[in-house]
Amino acid sequence: MTEIPSTMTASVLRGVKDLVLEERPVPVPAADEVLIEVASVGVCGSDVHYYEHGRIGPYVVDSPLILGHEVSGRIVAVGADVDPSRIGRRVAVEPQRPCRRCDFCRAGDYNLCPQMEFYATPPIDGAFCDYVLIQDDFAYDVPDSISDHAAALMEPLSVGIAAAQKGGIKVGDTVLIAGGGPIGIIAAQVAKAFGAVDVVVADINPARRELAASYGARVVDPAAESTVELEANVFIDASGATPAIVNGIRSTRAGGTVVLVGSADEFPLSVPDVAMRELNVTGIFRYTGTWPIARALLESGQVELDSLVTHVYGIEQVEEALSGEGSVDSLKRIVLPRVRRVDEPEVRKAP
Repeated sequence: MTEIPSTMTASVLRGVKDLVLEERPVPVPAADEVLIEVASVGVCGSDVHYYEHGRIGPYVVDSPLILGHEVSGRIVAVGADVDPSRIGRRVAVEPQRPCRRCDFCRAGDYNLCPQMEFYATPPIDGAFCDYVLIQDDFAYDVPDSISDHAAALMEPLSVGIAAAQKGGIKVGDTVLIAGGGPIGIIAAQVAKAFGAVDVVVADINPARRELAASYGARVVDPAAESTVELEANVFIDASGATPAIVNGIRSTRAGGTVVLVGSADEFPLSVPDVAMRELNVTGIFRYTGTWPIARALLESGQVELDSLVTHVYGIEQVEEALSGEGSVDSLKRIVLPRVRRVDEPEVRKAP
């Protein structure tokens, strides 16, 4: 049995670009919770946004906050109502706690729960630390064939799955994806796994296009090549760029579906373009029930995540990890607990 210390190291955001290492008490699991020793944590764009701006929309960092919500680890303790045989299991964490009582939760749409507690969304702490708590059923067992990094990245994979589900991607579809970053590349892999026969990633950056192409997507430069002729069945925006969204809507065939994933602000929407071609315009907010699907896609080899990891940092290097996110040579940055610190970035290998 693993000896659990009384304190742990945590990277804590105190304000805009103000990160410090603190010793925090190791949390104690409630009756329905498990305590997880963190193995790997992915850096998300939302973590960067909180670090650089101190807020995302209505969510404001007004008290110290631990960032990080893409997490894997190993169960080291369980609450009174949890089967103790789970101790020692490797798990991927669905980093949210819905109320399970509201109309949304009862309907299965718990991602829309107004009482949701989500890792690294103020005031809920995340996983840039040694130990985290989650309700037992949101800690999903992973086999040894799935690495710690890939298990952590089941969270962004879940975003790609949710986008494919919302888009209704089916066998034979043409799918256009705007943005060749991590979510765009993951969404492209998921689209193929769902049966799309032509998956096109549009990005103005040639380095991003090259990366997307290495994962089997057909790539286009939207500044030099029109995508309107594609008549995509499904358009997924993973860029958050207004010109990309407008172009994607124009590139979607009549009766097709537009799925907004990227964090865009307001943009002009052509109502005649949507109404007269009966486009379905929707968005996604997180996910529901996607972890078993993510695990199956990884086990079957239909989706590959390990090669997305371009940089790995120790807990003392979180500021460096956040500062470099979004650069063209970066897909996924990983933060490890202090005891597993590494000082040299990993070299990315294409699949």
